Amino acid sequence: MTFVKKRRSLRLAFVFSAVVLAALIIFSAATGAANISFIKAMRIMLHSIPLAGGLIPSGDIDTAYSMIVLNIRLPRIILSALVGAGLSVVGAVLQGMFKNPMADPYVLGISSGASLGASIAIALGLEYAFLGVGIITVFAFIGSVLTMICVYSIARVEGRVPSTTLLLAGIAFGFMLSSLVSIMMIFNRKQVERIVFWIMGSVSAASWNQVAILFPIVFAGIVVITAFARDLNIMSTGEEAAKSLGVEVEGVKKCLLLVCSVIVAACVSVSGIIGFVGLIIPHAVRLVTGSDHRGLLPLSAVVGAGFMVACDTIARNAVPPVEIPVGAITSIFGAPYFIHLLYKNKKKVFG
Repeated sequence: MTFVKKRRSLRLAFVFSAVVLAALIIFSAATGAANISFIKAMRIMLHSIPLAGGLIPSGDIDTAYSMIVLNIRLPRIILSALVGAGLSVVGAVLQGMFKNPMADPYVLGISSGASLGASIAIALGLEYAFLGVGIITVFAFIGSVLTMICVYSIARVEGRVPSTTLLLAGIAFGFMLSSLVSIMMIFNRKQVERIVFWIMGSVSAASWNQVAILFPIVFAGIVVITAFARDLNIMSTGEEAAKSLGVEVEGVKKCLLLVCSVIVAACVSVSGIIGFVGLIIPHAVRLVTGSDHRGLLPLSAVVGAGFMVACDTIARNAVPPVEIPVGAITSIFGAPYFIHLLYKNKKKVFG
């Protein structure tokens, strides 16, 4: 009976979070320099849906407002939601796999690789697009993937990937790449502002092309990760216990690390470094779901998407006409929570 009640409460939490996410998306689409009512923004978005659009009268929908909502705001909103969902799920996986409550998607150094790739593109003045995607995004993705390969190669020991070695390799490699970015900024002073703005994180350059590329990566990645939810639950009891229960621990770790790395690389390449999303969202969701990854992973995706949409809306509208990097907004919420985690766990760490 308790199990049935738990499943029911998880469904209710998921439905409630999805409804809140939908409302946030419409609210964000209506908010900005051009003030559009919530109802009008909803009608514009519904009218653009192929099947449902015919049921929505379009007589009094302003063409200019439609352009603003559909071509400027909505790609940015959807992109920020995808980034939030991807980073939150990856954070939940890494925290469960490493049994470390402070693990986050950037612990493997992938973000530093993206920063170096983007900095190189910015320093070289590469402004053109490749297949509809900015070359800076392409360089950031390449930097992320190369970093992932290097960190994995360093940490690999006789076909195994020890968690501690992987974390240390990621941290060390990340610091080295961050140093290279700092050196590049010194020698390219004219581009410092652009490099810093990219590193601080922003989805201001969002486009439907980026959404079309990121969506299948994040969606497929979350589906694959969710398929390993049961194995993650067993691995959380300890690797030896998981092996005794028939879980191929090393195979599962390699698969999850590969999928998580690809998701993070794709997200960072389009948004820059968005800190703390993958850290605080899984912890907040655990208050509802507990440690069961079957509920934790999908709910983290929805809550993370809503959190990022809310933060980006604040970033766009807090100090008009200036736009605050969304990474700064997520850090404002995330840093105090990180300090709270440190304070809460200090007795465990120091005895």
